[in-house]
Amino acid sequence: MTWVNAVVQGLLLGGVYALYACGLSLVFGVLRIVNLAHGDLTVLAAFLALVVGQALGVHPLLTLLVVVPALAAAGYALQHAVLFPALRGGELAPLLVTFGLSVVLQNLLLEAFSADTRSLPAGTLGTAGLALTDLLSVGWLAVLTLGVAVAVLVGLQLLISRTAIGRAMRATSDDPETAQLMGLDDRKVYAVATAIAFATIAVAGVFSGMRGTFTPTLGPQLLIFAFEAVIIGGLGSLWGTLVGGLVLGVAQTVGAQIQPSYGVLAGHLVFLAVLAARPGGILRRAERR
Repeated sequence: MTWVNAVVQGLLLGGVYALYACGLSLVFGVLRIVNLAHGDLTVLAAFLALVVGQALGVHPLLTLLVVVPALAAAGYALQHAVLFPALRGGELAPLLVTFGLSVVLQNLLLEAFSADTRSLPAGTLGTAGLALTDLLSVGWLAVLTLGVAVAVLVGLQLLISRTAIGRAMRATSDDPETAQLMGLDDRKVYAVATAIAFATIAVAGVFSGMRGTFTPTLGPQLLIFAFEAVIIGGLGSLWGTLVGGLVLGVAQTVGAQIQPSYGVLAGHLVFLAVLAARPGGILRRAERR
C-alpha cells in the first residue's frame, strides 16, 4: 500500500506540473519560443493573487477573476511590444528577451515583497481530504488541481482544433508566410496565443500558491519542472504535456519513497532517460509535412 500511495500522490503532483507546463507548451507550439520567464510569471501570478486576496478579503480561487484577465492582457501587450519584434531577430533573440524578462521580474518581486516565503491561504480546502481506504487518502485541493489541469488542457485542445482562432494558430505556426498570404495577421495571432498562454500561467500560479509556498526566486525551479514535463510528454503535444507531468510527478514521489533526498533527482533522471531513448517525447507529435 505504501507504493500505491506513492504512485497516487505522484499522479496528483503530476497534475500540478501539467498545469505549470500548459502555457509553456502552447507558446512553444505556436510561436516556437522557449519562454525562460515562464516560472517567474507563475510566481508573479501567485503574488498578484496574494495582493488581490488581501485587498479584497476573498478566497484565492476568487482572485482568478482578476489575475487571469490581468496576465492575459499583459501577455497580449508583451507579445506586441517585445516578443514579436524579437522573433524577427532570429532564434536567439527571443531566448535573450525572455531571459532578461526573467531577471527583471525576479528583482522587481524581491524589491516589492522581499525574500520572505509566502503562501495563499486555501482555508478548509487545503486541509480537507478524501479517504480512499484505511491507509490511503488524497487531498481535495490536489484532486481539484489535477482536475483543473485536465480541464485546461482539454479546453486548449478544443480551442486549437475546433475554432477559427485555433486553426489560425496552427496555420501560422506551420507556415507563417503562407498564412500571411491567406490574409492572417501573424502579429495578432501570436498576441492572442500569448494571452491565452499567460491566462493558463495565472491559473497555475494561483493553484501553486495554494498548494505550497513561494518566493520571488522560485521561478527557475518551476521553469525546470514545466520544461521537463513538456519534453517528457512531447514537444507540441498538449496531451503529451499532461502525460509528461504525470510521469514526472510519479517519478519524484516514487524516488522519495526509496530515499527522501532522491525525489527531485529521480524526476531529473527520468527526464534524461526519456530524452536519450525518445528525444521527441512519449507522445511526439506527428510530422506536419
